[in-house]
Amino acid sequence: MKSHWGDVFIFLAALLVAASCGPVPAAAQGKAPRALKVLAVESFLCDIAQNVAGSRYKVDTLLPSGMDPHSYEPTPADVVRVVECDVLIVNGGGLEEFLDRLLKNAGGNHKVIEASEGLASRTEREGENGERPEADHHHHEGDAHFWLSPVNVVKYVQNIRDALSRIDPEGGSVYAANAEAYIARLNELDRWIEEQVAQIPSEKRLLVTNHESFGYYADRYGFRIVGTIVPSVSTDAAPSARQLADLIGKIRQTGAKAIFLETGANPQLPRQVAKETGVRVAELYDHSITGTDGPAPDYISMLKYDTTTIVNALK
Repeated sequence: MKSHWGDVFIFLAALLVAASCGPVPAAAQGKAPRALKVLAVESFLCDIAQNVAGSRYKVDTLLPSGMDPHSYEPTPADVVRVVECDVLIVNGGGLEEFLDRLLKNAGGNHKVIEASEGLASRTEREGENGERPEADHHHHEGDAHFWLSPVNVVKYVQNIRDALSRIDPEGGSVYAANAEAYIARLNELDRWIEEQVAQIPSEKRLLVTNHESFGYYADRYGFRIVGTIVPSVSTDAAPSARQLADLIGKIRQTGAKAIFLETGANPQLPRQVAKETGVRVAELYDHSITGTDGPAPDYISMLKYDTTTIVNALK
């Protein structure tokens, strides 16, 4: 996939030359845009944004369902969709590395909404992950998985509401009402998760995950992160034999009962560690929701699915 970047870049450049000669968008002129094209990078982010937009327009998703944003490479069709959209909603925080080069050359950053803007990256707790891969350049950039705590998603909703209101002032009252209603649902979700997690004795609230993604969830609901298969906030890294051995030792020492693997990830190493330690492997949804016929068709359902899976594995 990496070899396609040159073709994509050339294709993008050609499109940008043509686009730069076009008329100024209505939003830039201060008028309410017609047929506003709004694109969210991840499917969970699309659902959150749609709850703010309501019936005013449809929000589309850039990444296919089940796709990992850490390792995704854009196709020429993706480039076209990004260039043609009026508004692009990104998680931010360094999650979508594949967009960096694209957006730097696409221009018009005024149309990009960073949903996580204003949220501070968590500070890793002592003993969480030990030594890191030498090539792990992601750690110092912080943890972008803010959305795995619904309290953080309240900020997402506020950012999206405010940005859409600036772009489409005529819809401001709609966005405000929709945001208020969805924030109430997020607060209800937060209380529900607390009630479910209360079934797990505090000493058993031990998380072992495939990579460093559930830190904000752990901080919010009183879990301790024992370690991760991939000691990085990105899945685009590989553990050493020593790191795996250290993790196996931690699991045995703490009595952690499960390894939680994000759906779509390679299960080989988690299963190997599980076999060595006698624990189970359970799958969670974190980077993507499912289709409408799946167990996590929206953001709130995703967090409920994950919580139920965690509670059943650890209580």
